Amino acid sequence: MPEKISAVELLILVLVGAIIVTAVADRKDMQPALVIVVVALAVSFIPGLPRVELDSEILLTVVLPPLLYTAALGFSIPNFIRNIKPILGLGVAMVVITAFAVGLVASALIPEFTFMLALLLGAIVAPPDAVTAVAVGRKLGLPKRLMAILTGESLVNDAAALSLFAIAIAQIANTHAFIDNPLLLFGYNAILGPVVGVVIGVATLWIRKHMKNPALETVQGFVVPFAAFLAAEHIHASGVLAVVMAGFVVGTGSVRAGYQTRLQERYVWNSVDVLLEAFVFAYIGLQMRFIIDDLREARESLVEIGIASLVVLLVVLFVRPLCVFLMFGRSVVSRRIDRAVQVHVDASPRRAARSPEELLRQPGRFRQWRERIDNRPLTWQESIVVSWTGMRGVVTLAAASGIPVLMDNGEPFPERSAIQAIAFVVAVATILIQSPTLPWLIRRLHLHNEDEERYDAEQTERAERIARVAAELVIRDFVQHPPAGLDAETVEFIRETVARQAQDADEMPDPEAQTARSVAFAALYRSVLQAQRQSLVENRDEGAVEDEAVRAMLERLDLQEAALSARLESRL
Repeated sequence: MPEKISAVELLILVLVGAIIVTAVADRKDMQPALVIVVVALAVSFIPGLPRVELDSEILLTVVLPPLLYTAALGFSIPNFIRNIKPILGLGVAMVVITAFAVGLVASALIPEFTFMLALLLGAIVAPPDAVTAVAVGRKLGLPKRLMAILTGESLVNDAAALSLFAIAIAQIANTHAFIDNPLLLFGYNAILGPVVGVVIGVATLWIRKHMKNPALETVQGFVVPFAAFLAAEHIHASGVLAVVMAGFVVGTGSVRAGYQTRLQERYVWNSVDVLLEAFVFAYIGLQMRFIIDDLREARESLVEIGIASLVVLLVVLFVRPLCVFLMFGRSVVSRRIDRAVQVHVDASPRRAARSPEELLRQPGRFRQWRERIDNRPLTWQESIVVSWTGMRGVVTLAAASGIPVLMDNGEPFPERSAIQAIAFVVAVATILIQSPTLPWLIRRLHLHNEDEERYDAEQTERAERIARVAAELVIRDFVQHPPAGLDAETVEFIRETVARQAQDADEMPDPEAQTARSVAFAALYRSVLQAQRQSLVENRDEGAVEDEAVRAMLERLDLQEAALSARLESRL
């Protein structure tokens, strides 16, 4: 008789299966999240399948922080500030509105639910997981600003939802909260959490500055999201916001790290993302059968909870479009009125660019915060896409699992299985409904337009021009003050080679031994790369060029330096 499969072995099997399904779905050009959930749902009803169950603390402290940290690493602070209005509107206001809307409906629909229990359910199902939406948008080429808004929302909404969740649990279970006043507790979380994240981020950059070892720096990077989350939670602050701010700080300061660290982290964290996302969606699918079994034991009939689940799902699906219209639709109406009375409104206003002469000046002067905020309204097509990106994911899963079994007085937590069942139905249904229809919706709305493509090309050209100007300044200084021991002919040769290399990574000197010329070449070219990176980041921070174009250019520079180092090392 075969031995019983251990929990660890079962989790490994789930992970391996999720990766296989992801690979097949990706190869067939299907949505991995959707396919994984469907397959996991089918597998969960196999007779005799043991239950895969993780403690909510594991989901919150092991799965959530890396996902948030990776998104924050690739999302700059200037980009966050530029889109802060829609990000806070979607990430905070919409979460609160959704939670209270679900609370009102659920408390009226289910007699056993008090308003606080219903609000707890609302807090669990309120935060969308933008992972799938961002992945689909990146693949189909959503406008850059729309991608920034969705990413920023996913970094903020989890903190708002988990704060509401903690407040509701404390009220229901009569537990003693760190701060009894809910508003003060929310403010404490929102302020101290980011402070912890900044401290962890600055400490990380300081350690990396003295480390000078790409492998160790990458390993240290794995510790950052967990350290930020646990440190903040230890002092009752928001671990989510701490992770986000740590990612912002480390991502912004990574330009000063070595190119090997940046390249390693970029691909390592992408792999971690794929791994964790595949596991989370598989876990969601596998839980449904067991949630239903728990509900059968707690209630005589499942019809009431089934109806309530469908109604809550409709509320969740309806509230987001309504809020998006109230937030962004007024601007669309205003533009139509302005056009009717012949008031000129630029359809796609963009931040004014600096002239080439201004690019030659040393940046460093920050504009006022209000001038940095992008006040462009979303188009009606963009508003529709945003309103349909409401798939629920890891936070809903972790919060539902995190409802305590017993209260402080030893009594069972009221309606725990019912809340979990409704939450899981909403999470699975949003994935099954919105995930497959979102790509179709994006294609039908034709969000691509010539103005947007022309603007992206302009930004790419501007980033290249910034890099070119920075290179010319360093090369000119080299020619005016060459290293000792180099004649004029060698200086000219190095100048021409580095100038070509700055444009073409295949140009490379072929020295047989380490000479003064090869040393000067390598030193000059690395100085050029460093100056280019610094100029790009400073111009980005000043708002002179978009973050997407800068990040693409920085990756090109890292790959050029990797090619330079590899070829020089092999030939020297």
